[in-house]
Amino acid sequence: MGWDGDDLAGKAEEVFERQQEAAAARANRGTSSVEERAKSATFESLRLSRSRIMTQLANATSPSHRTMLESALKSINDKMAQ
Repeated sequence: MGWDGDDLAGKAEEVFERQQEAAAARANRGTSSVEERAKSATFESLRLSRSRIMTQLANATSPSHRTMLESALKSINDKMAQ
């Protein structure tokens, strides 16, 4: 598998986000409520789903599959914005 610039930039962004989240988690360790932890877990799940869908979208060749993935990505983005 070759590495193109967009793929490499996407991976670098994911690593940076994980580092920021880990630093934030260390800073807030033990100070979050049950609701905050649940919200954080939900957001992390959405973030991982978004990453997976973006990877699938980059490799999708069927127009109907791309449409379905774009719809799923929009739904996840809307949920993350809340």
